[in-house]
Amino acid sequence: MRLILLGPPGAGKGTQAVRLVEKHGIPQLSTGDMLRAAVAAGTPVGLQAKAVMESGGLVPDEVVIGIVADRIEEADARKGFILDGFPRTVAQAEALDRMLAAKGLKLDAVLELVVDQDALVHRIVRRAEEARAAGQPVRKDDDPEVFKTRLAAYNRDTAVVGPYYEKTGRLKTIDGMQPIDSVSEAMNRALGG
Repeated sequence: MRLILLGPPGAGKGTQAVRLVEKHGIPQLSTGDMLRAAVAAGTPVGLQAKAVMESGGLVPDEVVIGIVADRIEEADARKGFILDGFPRTVAQAEALDRMLAAKGLKLDAVLELVVDQDALVHRIVRRAEEARAAGQPVRKDDDPEVFKTRLAAYNRDTAVVGPYYEKTGRLKTIDGMQPIDSVSEAMNRALGG
């Protein structure tokens, strides 16, 4: 099963990905982790990425697609994978489709967690306040201003990926505001299981 998880930061993609990994026995692939692994392994694509990253630039789409292409050839990903955090743009989605087609593969589903973004911001603000009240440090991801910046970037750049997959008939939307177990059940139903 080859899946993509979409949704804004804080929507619960990471939580649901863990459950999908356990249920289906397929790996969750993070482009950040894959980039770091390719750089560490010194692969040709990793060396390209390293040069760009060291100069402070953004890794070009073709390099990221190359890293994804290499990673899905590994034994643990042969029966499927979950892409979380990729593709981030329509250009990346189109490049991913072309790469998969060249390998004779296709996506089984694109699951998008739909959430109330104002409620997400409120949840993050509350979590940060609770951490401070307990004398604990606030995680960088739970800093409300950092979160709002990430959310704005998602809305500006990545929110268009859902409609791209909707046009192709592969998008399945899930109400991400439900309790965690209900979201998992809805995902399983959307995947036919």
